[in-house]
Amino acid sequence: MSNAAQRSNRVLIVATIMLATFMVAIEATIVATAMPRIVGQLGGFSYYSWVFSAFLLAQSTTTVIYGKLSDIFGRKPVLIGGILIFLVGSLLCGLAWSMMSLVLFRLLQGLGAGAIQPVTMTVIGDLFKLEERGRVQGAMATVWATSAVVGPLAGGIIVDNISWAWIFWINLPIGIISIIAFMIFLKEDVAHKQAKIDYLGSVLFSISIVALLVMLTETDASAWILLSLFAVFVVAGILFLAQEKRAPEPIISIPLWSRRLIATSNAATLLAGMALIGLSTILPIYVQGVLGRSPVVAGFTLTMLVVGWPLAVMLSSRFYKAFGIRRTLRVGSLLFPFGACFLLFLTPESSPVVAGAGSFFMGFGMGLISLTSIVLVQDSVEWSMRGSATASIIFARSLGNTLGATVLGAILNAGINHYASGEAAAGLHEALNQPTGLSALAADPAIRAVFNAALHWSFWGVVVVAALTFFTTWLIPVGPSRKHEAAAVASEAASH
Repeated sequence: MSNAAQRSNRVLIVATIMLATFMVAIEATIVATAMPRIVGQLGGFSYYSWVFSAFLLAQSTTTVIYGKLSDIFGRKPVLIGGILIFLVGSLLCGLAWSMMSLVLFRLLQGLGAGAIQPVTMTVIGDLFKLEERGRVQGAMATVWATSAVVGPLAGGIIVDNISWAWIFWINLPIGIISIIAFMIFLKEDVAHKQAKIDYLGSVLFSISIVALLVMLTETDASAWILLSLFAVFVVAGILFLAQEKRAPEPIISIPLWSRRLIATSNAATLLAGMALIGLSTILPIYVQGVLGRSPVVAGFTLTMLVVGWPLAVMLSSRFYKAFGIRRTLRVGSLLFPFGACFLLFLTPESSPVVAGAGSFFMGFGMGLISLTSIVLVQDSVEWSMRGSATASIIFARSLGNTLGATVLGAILNAGINHYASGEAAAGLHEALNQPTGLSALAADPAIRAVFNAALHWSFWGVVVVAALTFFTTWLIPVGPSRKHEAAAVASEAASH
């Protein structure tokens, strides 16, 4: 397979990619807003978390598979196929008659969503040179930032005025327009060849990763269930590695993932994902439960995260030209732990501005780490491996999010148990499970002091992981010659 996607209609293709990405990006926030209403009508509160977990499990597991398929069959058919599956899942979600059926249809949605992000990012890598990619990825980052703001608002309006089913059905016109636009504007000249799809490898990989993610998300399960999941993860993983070594077209190329550039970039991305999910889940709790501020103010502190991220991506072209890729990555990534350190200085009397500043710097650092890792990995491989390489980055970030939520949640629980006695700890956990629990915590000085101390354990966890991310970026092999290459390409891009 030789020829990449042609460079025609690039503006229209990017616009279509942004539309398709928005459809998936808004899914998490719009569904979260509507879930209380959905549970009220369908019942089955015990399946509440699985409405989200099923989607994320399917999406995380299939990113790597879709990346490989796009290398075999081309980006266009895989991307369109993924959108179609996502739309079928969306249609069925709106028709769900019970929480169990909704979970199954969300699983189908996730199977389609797994194709959209890695393959669209691969298309960008096909169409744009390194320095051009900064501006395009900046536009993509604004899509995620916009979805974080628009999603809750749209979800509230829909459930208050029309049927909750429309939070899923709203995807249908967006997806259909995206499919038509990709069919018209995305031109590919893919050399056809006989390809043997590694079905066994795909199944073994899916079993192993699903077992791992379920084990990490369902930490309250009994010990024998967790041990069984761990055994499935290990056995399926060993069989998967053995299969990949002998498969003619492996889903995951062990030599590819073992390359130093890809391995270190994935490690940095995984660690960054762990720290970022810790910030996203713990900081709003602190702002509401310890600082005693409203959910709106807590949301503001995280808004600074989605301001810093796209800003860094949009400025990356200038940074590359002025300082080179290596200095941009290493110095820029220092902002990641720098922002995390702001969390350590939070006290019950602190201003939310301190938390917002920490979020901004972490977002800025993450923007540089994420973009630079992707462009370096994409530029290190030929067209026929770019989909797999890009998908590895997306998968590492998703796995990091899952690991981070589990590890930092466990640290928080350990902190609560350390600073509170048995009854106080139980009372604190019970308060957190109530709708007004956080405001009640902020009103009780004694409980608030315990909560403040326990949350600082988690903040230290975020700082440690952020520092490990920074040190890992120094292991990414970026030669000095990249600076001259980047400057040359940046000059060419600026002249257009």
